[in-house]
Amino acid sequence: MNELDQWFVQEVIPLEGYLMAYLRRHWRNTAELADLRQDIYVRVYLAAKVERPRNLKPFIRTVARNMLIDRVRQSNVIPMQPLSPADERSLAADDTAADDRLITQQSLSQVLRAIESLPARCREVVELRRLHGLSQRETAARMGITEDTVERQMAKAMRRLADLVLDPAPPPGEPARGHRSGRTPA
Repeated sequence: MNELDQWFVQEVIPLEGYLMAYLRRHWRNTAELADLRQDIYVRVYLAAKVERPRNLKPFIRTVARNMLIDRVRQSNVIPMQPLSPADERSLAADDTAADDRLITQQSLSQVLRAIESLPARCREVVELRRLHGLSQRETAARMGITEDTVERQMAKAMRRLADLVLDPAPPPGEPARGHRSGRTPA
């Protein structure tokens, strides 16, 4: 277990009761609480990779509040409609839009490559949870594993994806760089 993982287990996990009480007070759908907790843990972990928070309890509360705000915003988003062929042609003519699309495609390709590089079980959990939108409970039932296993696999996948996306492997022919976490991906 690396230093960041040890910090997370010793400092963040003991605050789970505090976090869950906050979530129960501020989120009506209790079926989503485990998913929210996991998403908050991912955000806290990723933030701690950059810099460890000084006041952990208020930081976790802020991350939770922001997560709840994001969820409300997402529920109010109008679904995107596919572009007509005429709209696609007009966008293709606009160099700025084409550049933006290229950057988006490259970023998406990087994330998809990172997901493909995950161990099979982690990859399946990520696909079911994030791509198919299944809850933690539904994912566990579909895979025939416990919800705790889904949670652990998701956390493992998020750590690995963060390593790969924040510090991707160099292109072929370039020397390898060390990962930010001080370890190479497993």
